[in-house]
Amino acid sequence: MPEKTRTVSTVLRPEDYEEPRCLLCETPGARENPVRMVPQQRIIQKLDDYMSRRDYAGAERHLKYWLAEAADGHDRRGELMVRGELIGHYRKMGNRTAALEQVDAALALLKELGFEETRSGGTTYVNAATACSAFGEHERAMGLFERARKVYEADEKTSPELLGGLYNNMALCCAALGRYKEASACYEKALAVMDAVPGGELEQAITWLNMADAAVAEKGMEESEGLIREYLDKAFDLLTHTGAPRDGYYAFVCEKCAPVFSYYGYFLAAQELEETAKRIYEERGSV
Repeated sequence: MPEKTRTVSTVLRPEDYEEPRCLLCETPGARENPVRMVPQQRIIQKLDDYMSRRDYAGAERHLKYWLAEAADGHDRRGELMVRGELIGHYRKMGNRTAALEQVDAALALLKELGFEETRSGGTTYVNAATACSAFGEHERAMGLFERARKVYEADEKTSPELLGGLYNNMALCCAALGRYKEASACYEKALAVMDAVPGGELEQAITWLNMADAAVAEKGMEESEGLIREYLDKAFDLLTHTGAPRDGYYAFVCEKCAPVFSYYGYFLAAQELEETAKRIYEERGSV
């Protein structure tokens, strides 16, 4: 099932990694090795541009370049951000080995920085857990999701976007482990927190589609027929009536949701979403 790759859990914003003091500047030897910060906001903006045009090779080159720059400039925080983006990139590309290598590197760096109980730590845990779950390591993923939830729920400044991404991805993992009651509770939380997010209808639509899959996995197709119809109707209404901008991310969501509608026999809905995505990509000159 599609899950959000941008808001949920894959982006470190300034408020996620800023700490009360600069740990690196107080490290012995810092004066001999001054930190040269990478431009995190610009890196993310350029990455979004590559992804909106489906230039996945360009996105990978971009991230690997800035990973090298962060390492060369002793910018460990910047390196953590870039590794988090690489985790998501390799997950989307289906590259298990590269994704899990980045997971291990990011978690080691998180510990080195002493950020394990910060929001940047929570975001890293979500990125790592989502990748582990995508490649079948569900038990490891659940441990990481639990660490993320502990951090996020204890911090009143955690944004609804981060919580929504955590709950939705955690629910997917619970369903994969057959823990359907926990999955349902997480999905309900995801729907509730995304109500407070402008344009959050896209993530809510994804949640309803995930809930349809979970119902089928738990009860079977025939017994879940009524729920499937209810959940898909809600998802389609959210996708087509959202106030979210018709940009590259909207096209991405439509493209990823369309096969779900098709699978459940909503062929006209799937066609509409596919055509919408295609039109947006063409307008943006995607490759």
